[in-house]
Amino acid sequence: MTNLPTESQKQTIKLYNNWYKTARSKQLKRRGDWNIWLILAGRGWGKTRTGAMDIILYALMHPNVRCAVVAPTSGDLRRVCFEGVSGIVNNIPHECYKDGLNSYNKSTSEIELFNGSKIMGFSASEPDRFRGSQYHRAWCDELASWRYPDAFDQLQFGMRLGQRPQTLITTTPRPTNIIKSLMDRKDVLLVQGNTFENKDNLADSALDLFRERYEGTRLGRQELYAEILEDFEGALWTYSQIDATRVDTVPEMSRIVVGIDPAVTANENSDETGIVVAGRGVDDRFYIVEDLSGKHTADNWGRIAINAYYRHKANMLIAETNNGGDLVGRLIRSIDTTVKYKSVTATRGKILRAEPISALYEQKKVSHCGIFKQLEDQMCSYNGHSKKSPDRLDALVWALTDLSSSSRTPMWRVT
Repeated sequence: MTNLPTESQKQTIKLYNNWYKTARSKQLKRRGDWNIWLILAGRGWGKTRTGAMDIILYALMHPNVRCAVVAPTSGDLRRVCFEGVSGIVNNIPHECYKDGLNSYNKSTSEIELFNGSKIMGFSASEPDRFRGSQYHRAWCDELASWRYPDAFDQLQFGMRLGQRPQTLITTTPRPTNIIKSLMDRKDVLLVQGNTFENKDNLADSALDLFRERYEGTRLGRQELYAEILEDFEGALWTYSQIDATRVDTVPEMSRIVVGIDPAVTANENSDETGIVVAGRGVDDRFYIVEDLSGKHTADNWGRIAINAYYRHKANMLIAETNNGGDLVGRLIRSIDTTVKYKSVTATRGKILRAEPISALYEQKKVSHCGIFKQLEDQMCSYNGHSKKSPDRLDALVWALTDLSSSSRTPMWRVT
């Protein structure tokens, strides 16, 4: 007589089929030669559901295995990983417990299933609890927020059961040493995703709010788009510093200039031409209005800069001529002979020229009117040692130096 599947087995198959039918491809386990599956994703992406379903299905489909679930704190473990809407308890079919919900021990965060498998919860704030334990599979939630990163090492010492013990990590990224080292490992399967990939399961009003308030900000790039943003050692600016004074609209201006740092050549390996519009407000503060930088041909960057000059009713075009010399001025005049133009020649290094402008930011005297991702990335990563020319930053420095020069010792020679 053929053995018919039990109700627990039927529910396991149903759960598996439903998950593989509804989950996005990034949420499904990949085959391959990996020890750690690292998911770096934004808020609301579905990290908790992915972690819960992965550990549940593994435990249900492999009898007598031991699975560990680790969260930053005991509160996170219970509130999110086990009892949250997307957590383990709410996704295991009733028939799959060993003895119904009585098989879930809230005090120890432990679940025993019908097939003898166990799912055990731990807080990363107690690394020593991993000593002496061993597991077939583990789920680490929000690893970037663990207070004691060595808890991960202690867990890994216990990943020694079965033919291929594996660990799933779900976290919103931060530039911690452990996250950066994992991203560089060859045995790590890296998956990255942003909040908006899960738009079908999130409220439209929430998504609209996220875009309106956080699009392009440091916080939004980290928490929504899962970018790892670092403040580089020696850089004169930080993302938080720029975010602190950012504004949405352009105020009334008393003076506007267009700063230009022209590229010498125009091919795919050329530097960008920096073109930044900046102004001094009637409130005596400084504002970055527009970044039009890019890999432009000579004729194109000239027209782009002149168009910006008229569109913003600027007072002056300011172009660095260290490399292009008189050709820069002749190019501008060949396009328009009526624009007000001034050439500047750097006599000091980039860092020395940028330091006084950085001081204006530290004094909260400069605001960005909107979000200029590439410009801000360049500002917050340049420390004087990069081989790549910071063309956008140079254009910004020339513009703000002109606007603030009445109270500052000149750093260039006007020609």
